[in-house]
Amino acid sequence: MNENIFDQKWSCISLLRFAAPTIIMMLFMGLYTIADTIFVAQFVHTDALSAINMVCPVVNVTVGLGTMIAAGGNAIVSREMGAGKNREAKEDFTLLIITGGVIGFVILICGMIWIDNIIYMLGASNLLFPYCKDYLLILLLFIPANILQVLFSNLFVTAGKPGLGFGLSLLAGIANIVLDYVFIALCHLGIRGAALGTGFGYLIPTIAGLIYFTKNKGTLSFIKPRLKWKVIKESCINGSSEMVSQLAAAVTTFLFNVTGMDLLGENGVAAITIIIYSQFLLNTLYIGYAMGIAPVIGFSSGNKNSIQLKTVFQISIQFIAAASGFIFIISRFGGANIVRLFADNASEVYQIAAKGFSVFSYNFLFCGLNIFTSSMFTALSNGKVSAILSFLRTFGLLAGGILLLPKICGATGIWLAVPFAEGIMFLVSIVCLLCYKEKYSY
Repeated sequence: MNENIFDQKWSCISLLRFAAPTIIMMLFMGLYTIADTIFVAQFVHTDALSAINMVCPVVNVTVGLGTMIAAGGNAIVSREMGAGKNREAKEDFTLLIITGGVIGFVILICGMIWIDNIIYMLGASNLLFPYCKDYLLILLLFIPANILQVLFSNLFVTAGKPGLGFGLSLLAGIANIVLDYVFIALCHLGIRGAALGTGFGYLIPTIAGLIYFTKNKGTLSFIKPRLKWKVIKESCINGSSEMVSQLAAAVTTFLFNVTGMDLLGENGVAAITIIIYSQFLLNTLYIGYAMGIAPVIGFSSGNKNSIQLKTVFQISIQFIAAASGFIFIISRFGGANIVRLFADNASEVYQIAAKGFSVFSYNFLFCGLNIFTSSMFTALSNGKVSAILSFLRTFGLLAGGILLLPKICGATGIWLAVPFAEGIMFLVSIVCLLCYKEKYSY
C-alpha cells in the first residue's frame, strides 16, 4: 500500500471497505473480552463472574492509557504524514511506542506491590477477594503487552495496514477463546485460566507489531527516536478524551458494583457484569468505525482537503444512523438470548439481567453518534472538546444517573442510568457538531 493511501476520493463503499478491518478487529476484541466471562460463568461460578467486574477498573485504566497515547499520537502521526513530514512521523511513532511500554511496566510493578489494597479499595467482599486476587495477579503480568497491543491496533491503520491489524486481532481472539477452554474447562485452573487466556491473547498482536515495525521500511517503522516531551504531552492531551472515557468507565463500573451489591446482592453484580460486557461487544461496531476512519479525518485535516472531509463526515453520519437502529433492534429483542450465554434460564442472575437488558437497550439509539463525535474531534486535534464530551458522557451524566436514579426508581434505576446519560449526550453532540461545522468545513 503506498504512502498516499489516505489521499484518495472517498466514497461510501471505499470508506466502509477501509474501515471494515478495524470494525471486525474490534468485534473480535469484544468477543475475546467476553469469552472470559462466558467460560467463567459456565465452568466456575457466578461469584467469579462478579470478581472479574470488581477488578475491571484496573483494566479500564490500562486500556485508557494505551488508547489515550494511541488516539492522540495517531492524530499527530497522520497529520505529519499528511504534511509530508515522514521522518518526523516515524520518530514520533517510535517514541510513543516506547512511552506506552514504560507506562505498562510501571503499572505492573505498582500493581504487584499494592494488589491487596487495590482489590479491597474496589469494593470486593471477603467472599469475592480470593477470586479477584487470582485473576488480577496473573493479568498484571500482561499489562505492558495490553498497552502495546492497543497502540499497534490503532497504528496499523495509520500505517495503511488495517488488514494486518484485523488479522492479528482475529488470531488473538481465537487464541484467547481456545486457551480459555483449555485452561478453564480442561485444566480446571478456574478464574486464573481466564486471566492466562486473556494475557496470551494480548501477546500475539504485541509481538507481531514489534516484529513488523522493526523490519518494515515503508510508511511507518521504528527508527531512532528523539525525546520530545511536547509530542508526548500533545498525545496525552489530544487523546485525553479516550483516557477520560476509560477512567470514567472504571469509576462508573465501581459505582455500578457498589449499587448493585447494595440493591441486588452478589447476583446483581453478576447481572451487571453480563450487561456491561455485552454493551462493550455491541458498541464495537461504533468504536471500530470511529477508529478506522480517524486517520482519514486526520489526513484530510492535515492537507486542508475540506471537500474530502465533508464527504467523510456525511457518509459517517449515515452509517451511524443505520448502525444505531440495527444494534437497538438486536439488543431490544435479543437481549435475553445474549444473557443466556452467561446464565441458566432458571437462575436469579438470568432473571435480573434479562429484565435489565430490556431497559438498558435504549442507550444504543444514542451512543453511536456520541462515540463518533468524540473520536472525530480527537482526529481533528481538538482534544479539549473531545475530552469534555467524553467526560460528560462517560462520567458526569452516567455517574449522576447511577447515584440518583436508583433512589427514585429502585433497581430499575440501575438500568436506566446509561440510556439517561446517552440520551442527553446525544443532544450535546449534535450541538457541538453544528457549532464547529464552519471551523472545520465538514
